[in-house]
Amino acid sequence: MTDVLYETPGNPIPEHSAGGYFTARDGKKIRYARFAATARPLKGTVVILTGRNECIEKYFETVRDLQKRGLGSVVMDWRGQGGSDRLLRNAERGYVRRFDDYVDDLDRLFGEVVLPDCRGPYYVLAHSTGATIALLASPTLVNRVRRMVLLTPFLGLAGQPVAMRTVRRITSLLCWLGLGRLYATGGPRRKQTASFESNTVTSDADRYRRNTAIYEALPKLALGGPSIRWLHAVADAAERIGDPDFMARNLIPTLIVAAGADRVVSTRAIETYARHMRLGSLLTVEGARHELLQEADLYREQLLAAFDAFIPGSEDGAEEPPQGHADAAEPRRQAG
Repeated sequence: MTDVLYETPGNPIPEHSAGGYFTARDGKKIRYARFAATARPLKGTVVILTGRNECIEKYFETVRDLQKRGLGSVVMDWRGQGGSDRLLRNAERGYVRRFDDYVDDLDRLFGEVVLPDCRGPYYVLAHSTGATIALLASPTLVNRVRRMVLLTPFLGLAGQPVAMRTVRRITSLLCWLGLGRLYATGGPRRKQTASFESNTVTSDADRYRRNTAIYEALPKLALGGPSIRWLHAVADAAERIGDPDFMARNLIPTLIVAAGADRVVSTRAIETYARHMRLGSLLTVEGARHELLQEADLYREQLLAAFDAFIPGSEDGAEEPPQGHADAAEPRRQAG
């Protein structure tokens, strides 16, 4: 355990790690970590964007997978979750005013951590809510990021007959009535971990138990359900990024990966979106559940193979690091 990152049994902190905090534009403290590659040749840095109610520690295995490929990585906890500042007095309630706040934090991460301290070229690997944020941020990322791999982006709710536009309208009314901070679904965090058999996000029992053990040992990193305001924000973001004019401004080659057995977000909405992207391609991993990076090897290895084929690696030669950059990450804490 460090003063920033935490390890639990079966989930050690990857080597060559450094963690800290940067200050967002509104003064919130955002926790981040960066990890240097352990293999050569050096191929650049992957910015990992997590989903709702996730934390840096949940991606330690993915970080090591990237390190073995010669790729460094950077991960942060979105505002309002993980080890970053919470936004409500009730710290368990998932909340954000708007997804543009997430986009601003991502821009700050690049300016404070990625560009000055991490070797290029830069790529994005994003899951669920993080993938939605990446799409929303794509016009500002075009001169920074070479390629993006987006996993199960939150573009619609699985099994719901109503469109996200309808969700936005209903939640907008509820927010106007002053109910935005109430839970939309899920309620407070359960004191007892749900059984593996009842989970809908992964078919891998070992990874499920490893991940739930993080929150059992470190409940301060966990969240309960999303608020009405959070649901309004994601519905608004999904509608905005689906606008044809907005999609035309995404000039970053993008691989979108859907999960064939996803019970959290709509696979149909993802596949429809990918077909309309100018520089987008689609892979659907049949039989996989929502959390592809936490799935069984049968599905996870398909994803990693697609990642390896899509990310160009070092055939063009890794870019030179910024002046004074060391290959191994050196611990430091940023105050912004």
